[in-house]
Parts: sequence; C-alpha cells; structure tokens
Amino acid sequence: MTDTAGPGPAGPRSAGPVRSSAVERRILDAALRLFAERGFDGTSVQGIVEAAEVTKGALYHYFDSKDDLLYEIYHSLIARQLADLGDVLARGLPPREAVRAVLTGLIRSTAEHIDEAKVFSREMHRLDGARMRSVRADRRRYHVTFRGLVEKGQRAGVFSDATPAETVTIVALGMVNQMPSWYRADGPKPAARLADEVAGFILTALEGGASAR
Repeated sequence: MTDTAGPGPAGPRSAGPVRSSAVERRILDAALRLFAERGFDGTSVQGIVEAAEVTKGALYHYFDSKDDLLYEIYHSLIARQLADLGDVLARGLPPREAVRAVLTGLIRSTAEHIDEAKVFSREMHRLDGARMRSVRADRRRYHVTFRGLVEKGQRAGVFSDATPAETVTIVALGMVNQMPSWYRADGPKPAARLADEVAGFILTALEGGASAR
C-alpha cells in the first residue's frame, strides 16, 4: 500500500455545504421526525409542511422533493462525520491515538444522531442514481481515509500487519454502519462507554503481534 490511500494534511474532502438556514433546518427536522415515525412512503409533503409550520412554497423553494429531503438527511450526517475525521487528522496524532479518536468520535456521533442513521439505512435505496453515487463517494472517502490511518500504523510497526488494513476497516466501520439496527439511546450502555469498548477491542486486535521498530 502507498501513502496515497489517505488524504493530505488538510483532511478528507468535504461532502459540501450543509443546509443551515432556520427554515431549512426546521423542514429537515420535521421530515426526519416523520420519516422515522411513519416511513418514507407514509409521509406526505403536506405532512412535512404542517409539521414544520411552513408553506408548501417555502418547502419547494429549498427542496425539490421528498427524495431531496432524504438525501439532505444523509448529507448532514456524513458531512459532520467527515468534518470530525478531518479534525482528528489535523491534530497530527500518532496512529494509535488517531484510530481511537476517529472510532470513538464516529460511534458517539452516530449514537447522537441515530434517527438520521436509521432513516437513511432504511430508505437509502430510494435515492436516484446521481445521489446514490454521491453517497457511495462520501462513504468511500471516509473508508479510504480510515484505512490509511491503519496502514500508517502497520508501516510504523505500531499495529500488526497480520490482518490487512482493508479487512480491519471493513470490520470497524461495518459495526458502526449496523448501529441503526441494534443501538438504543435508552439502552443500558451509554454511547461513550460503547465507543471506548469498541475502540479498545479494535486496538487490541491491531496491536497483537506488532513488533517495535
């Protein structure tokens, strides 16, 4: 593997600007709540308009369709996660600390925004081709960047190279991607504790058999 697997010091490329006006956020919050409660098919544009307390004209001024709202729910989630990843990279941490910071931050962020993750995992198949390609590009960007951190630790001898960095990345990020199916905000284990346990598990596996250099 080469150093080109990850981004430069500035961090991963941004997923683009997130909707930030008060009206846009109110519409998105209403759509998220209704998609989570009723599903995509069970939610009408009129229902979103009424829940957001805006006119239908205001909704269509900012969003083209329900599909657009679904994509923006995902976009706000991945943009936040890419920004957090970039912040960790900018700190220039050693590989072990960097991997721990990325994993704990990602798990906590996913837990804090679990409704967004649930809606997207359940409804993502409804996105059109262009939006789906954008989704896959964002997820790939995160995947490749995290894999680059693992590879850096393996080259330095901090992590064992017994398991390929790609496999480690699939396991670590795959667990997070499955959180919408099993994580409960009101469950017995706080997100911070879960994040520490998962990061510790991955790091213990990575450090097994690593040789000091």
